[in-house]
Amino acid sequence: MNRTRARYAVVGNPIGQSKSPLIHSLFAQQTGEAIAYEALLATAEGFEGLVGEFFREGGSGLNVTVPFKQAAWALCRQLTPNAARSKAVNTLYRSEGELAGANTDGVGLVRDLRDNLGVGIGGRRVLLLGAGGAVRGVVPALEEEAPAAMTVWNRTRERAVELARDFAGSLTAASMEELRGQQFDLIVNGTSSSLQGGLPEVDAAWLASGCCCYDMVYGDEDTAFVRWARENGAAVAADGLGMLVEQAAESFRIWRGVAPDTASVIRRLRGDH
Repeated sequence: MNRTRARYAVVGNPIGQSKSPLIHSLFAQQTGEAIAYEALLATAEGFEGLVGEFFREGGSGLNVTVPFKQAAWALCRQLTPNAARSKAVNTLYRSEGELAGANTDGVGLVRDLRDNLGVGIGGRRVLLLGAGGAVRGVVPALEEEAPAAMTVWNRTRERAVELARDFAGSLTAASMEELRGQQFDLIVNGTSSSLQGGLPEVDAAWLASGCCCYDMVYGDEDTAFVRWARENGAAVAADGLGMLVEQAAESFRIWRGVAPDTASVIRRLRGDH
């Protein structure tokens, strides 16, 4: 029984630390799907060529990670509503002979918060730190949960203003000065600071009673943001490993038509730490 395995990969830069190949191999074992999944390093100049070559050579699907999510969006001829709205894509596949893109990051974040951590979003005040492709990708799914308000801060204010303009009516850009005196129920770190072991500009006064602080980055040890949140009394302080598994499961479902169990995979990865 020697079935040809469909080929998938994750593309990014850096990519060596990615857990996506392990996650998808665990999904494949669990569901009996015959797939091969690898990690591919791309450069800004070579990204478009790599994507084209991958699909020309018979590849079935690509996950896209930092820093190529907006570049992937620009390549697509077909887009899911969330991907079109966010202008960021993390899941590529072929549909009717054309390159199609979805964004499963928002679904992954919402499922991890709601289903795994027991954190509701509806009626809550949400602060998003960062305005790059990572944050862009999650705003539509957060919108659907009907938070009371969503605010975005970014070190370069123009990017926050641009993001807020794209989501006019549900997202407001704020400077550090404008954040003074405000409190939030959910603070999501979507900056790249944790990748370098750093901490974005933060203020403990932002934490409302019962606040959840969530870092979209994960690591073998707590990120600086998760440590800061714990030290300052956050009710929940979590990294992005659960989101990573949940967004991967949604990509797997789009590609294979099968929804894998995520809880066992999250437990396995946490056990690896």
